[in-house]
Amino acid sequence: MLILSGRSSFSGWKFFAIIYLALLACSHAVRFFSPPETAARPDQNVLTLNALAHDRILPQHVKVAYNDLQPDNVISPPVVLLLHGSPVASITFRKFAPELAQSCRVLVPDLPGFGHSTLRIPDYSIRSHATYVLQMLDSLRLSRVHLVAYSMSGGVALHLAERAPERIQSITMVSALGVQELELLGDYHLNHAVHGLQLAFLWLVQEGVPHFGYLDDVFLNVPYARNFFDSDQRPLRAILTHYQNPMLIVHGRHDPLVPLAAAQEHYRLVPQSELQLFEGGHELIFSKPHMIAKQIEAFIQQAEQGRRLTRSQASSERFALAQQPFDPSQIPQAQGIALVTLVFLLALATLVSEDLTCISAGLLVARGTMGYFSATLGCFLGIVFGDFLLFFAGKYLGGPALRRAPMKWFFNEDAITRGRRWFEREGAKVIVLSRFMPGSRLPTYVAAGLLRMSFWKFCGYFVLAAALWTPALVAVSTLLGGKVMEYLSLYEQYSWRILIGLAVVLWFMAKLVVPLFSFRGRRLLVSKWRRLTHWEFWPLWAFYPPVIFYVLYLGLKHRSLTVFTAANPAIFTGGFLGESKSDILNRLAGADGYIARHRLICVSGNEEQRVQAVKSFMHEFSLSFPIVFKPDVGQRGAGVSVVRSEQEMRDYFGKSEGDTIVQEYAPGYEYGVFYYRHPDQAQGSIFAITDKRFPVVKGDGQSTLEELILNDSRAVCMARFLLNQHHARLFEVPAAGEVIPLVELGTHCRGAIFFDGEKIKTPELEASIDAVSRHFEGFYFGRYDIRTPSPEDFKQGKNFKVIELNGVTSEATSIYDPGNSLFKAYRVLMKQWRIAFEIGALNRARGIRPVPLRELIRVVRNSYGLAKAQEK
Repeated sequence: MLILSGRSSFSGWKFFAIIYLALLACSHAVRFFSPPETAARPDQNVLTLNALAHDRILPQHVKVAYNDLQPDNVISPPVVLLLHGSPVASITFRKFAPELAQSCRVLVPDLPGFGHSTLRIPDYSIRSHATYVLQMLDSLRLSRVHLVAYSMSGGVALHLAERAPERIQSITMVSALGVQELELLGDYHLNHAVHGLQLAFLWLVQEGVPHFGYLDDVFLNVPYARNFFDSDQRPLRAILTHYQNPMLIVHGRHDPLVPLAAAQEHYRLVPQSELQLFEGGHELIFSKPHMIAKQIEAFIQQAEQGRRLTRSQASSERFALAQQPFDPSQIPQAQGIALVTLVFLLALATLVSEDLTCISAGLLVARGTMGYFSATLGCFLGIVFGDFLLFFAGKYLGGPALRRAPMKWFFNEDAITRGRRWFEREGAKVIVLSRFMPGSRLPTYVAAGLLRMSFWKFCGYFVLAAALWTPALVAVSTLLGGKVMEYLSLYEQYSWRILIGLAVVLWFMAKLVVPLFSFRGRRLLVSKWRRLTHWEFWPLWAFYPPVIFYVLYLGLKHRSLTVFTAANPAIFTGGFLGESKSDILNRLAGADGYIARHRLICVSGNEEQRVQAVKSFMHEFSLSFPIVFKPDVGQRGAGVSVVRSEQEMRDYFGKSEGDTIVQEYAPGYEYGVFYYRHPDQAQGSIFAITDKRFPVVKGDGQSTLEELILNDSRAVCMARFLLNQHHARLFEVPAAGEVIPLVELGTHCRGAIFFDGEKIKTPELEASIDAVSRHFEGFYFGRYDIRTPSPEDFKQGKNFKVIELNGVTSEATSIYDPGNSLFKAYRVLMKQWRIAFEIGALNRARGIRPVPLRELIRVVRNSYGLAKAQEK
């Protein structure tokens, strides 16, 4: 019943997913066939302009809706162009424009991407908007205009002044942005990253939610986000310093979006400018339209008559002030919405990396961007929120949900089990300590939820831990960052690069220094160091490149990159990948008595049928637990398990997704025997023998199993894997003298220790292995995995069981002997591959066709996906 219920739930999720995807497809279809712009209002005119992308004219067209307000009984009035901000379109000037239109001709366009103009355009930047406005002026045959730019369009107006200075009679900046240094975080790259996150979020909502076009016109939408993301304010400082004509700057004293300091900096850079400050914030154009319009109308009339200052007419004092370099120390700390945004971003960033975010927050404090309290608060709130999410994930979703997508993508079930054990043993103290132990937070807080710990108790312990950790880490980063800031004035243009570098250094220090305060942390650092400095633990991508290049050379030499797949004609791809283990063992059936008894259990049967098939196999051969389960297609020990009970058998079948081999358990010593025979030779040879050892630890009556593993000089090298394997017993204290086996499988990447077994090689053993191999017609090259109860018997070529045979990609694993050098390992592997190519070439000459390269690539791709599934 439980199984059926689980499947029914999964089917239900699939049903809702299909419905959701169908709605999403319909939504995209509706949006695709809808017009790219909404119809213009009755009072608007429409112009058709050329589309733009990065200053490049495109063949597409863009429609611009605009109002043209004319004053009554005024001859040749000044022409004023009102430029709105983002995300609000020309509706910004609904009350303001009529006031100005009493004495001026007022043009009020919806810039492309906004309002009733074309919404979907290639480039939403302020620079492209300036070019669209120039096209509009050309279409209306207007030679000169006065610009009134609100908010984001301050950048549009400045680009217009740069591109066509002769056409701009004056600029009025109303709550308008300008210099980069006083926008949000003050740095283009950081701001660009923030705007990129905003764009990504809004795009995901717009494209991933079935809304049938309704979200395309909401206040905060993708065009708004693109407007900021596509724009670059860095050139605006230079434009301001070269602007020649009259300028009026109108700003609110308490503007939370564009700080007063920005208006003051613009006033300094433009010596002929006038600064008028009003009580209020960013919404002056909405809250004080009559007052603002009166001041701007007076300024425009005076500029029209040539009675406002130009740059050449500015006072010497103002001009000297404008020539002074920008002083970063004068940047005020973030306030209002900017401060709220920073705090929110810090809180959000903790969900990615808590420690790195705290370090970055300290650097922001050191730079003066925000205060210590605000920075610490942002980090603290984010940490609290993130860890409460983990707690509730454990409490309300439970174990089954953590094994399903999307939770399984983020949470490792073994890590969660470790956290549960640790919590049961140590109680609430674990919550506080985990804050100072990297890698333990996630499993600990999820385990607290799974154990149904009281939320308020959890909250109290966690807040205490976060209150100790967060302020301290931010403070340390601030102090160190402050020292660095003393030198940044010498290298101002590289300041953020230096700070980012410092953040990375501090993060590495946190990862290296903090673990030194715990025994587990110190030993895991030892584990990382040994795995880094001992080549036998290197990952495949680091170890194999020289061998791959040598294989490519052999492929060119033999005029076929895949000729080695002909080395074993009877095995799929020669045993490169994707071969069936059961098929190989069945072909060795003639060597009865030397092959471990086995049976293939097909996945086509349900769980109960597979369990009964295993019981039948065990009864037929009088076997009892333990028995070995392994995937029929697999590699590097993935999915292999020694099963000791019927419940473990059912658990294995519950997770397996393919055909399974069930095999008798052969106790004793394990060896890897690499054998080859050229097709024209009468007898084959043993290329190498691996003596496989299974590490153990011995209890002392005081240390936990975890401590025994971490203290062992060899086991510590595989600490992460072994701790995962034995997570259920880590906190047990074995009795003095009790021997605990750590590994059951003879696979190096799963903890076994490999030694060169050349001393085992004898003529009798070689003859026996050759005799077994002769029973497998079409096999010439590969490695046997063999179990024997007696090494002496094995040397005599008797009393052993073959548990597996691998083909051309099997290694002469004796290379992993800790005493071997890296160069010796490469020498052995290259010789092994040379023999594989030679045998393949001889078989090709006998008419055997190698696997085509395209087919081999397909096999590799499929095998990779299978291997990832088996690792889960």
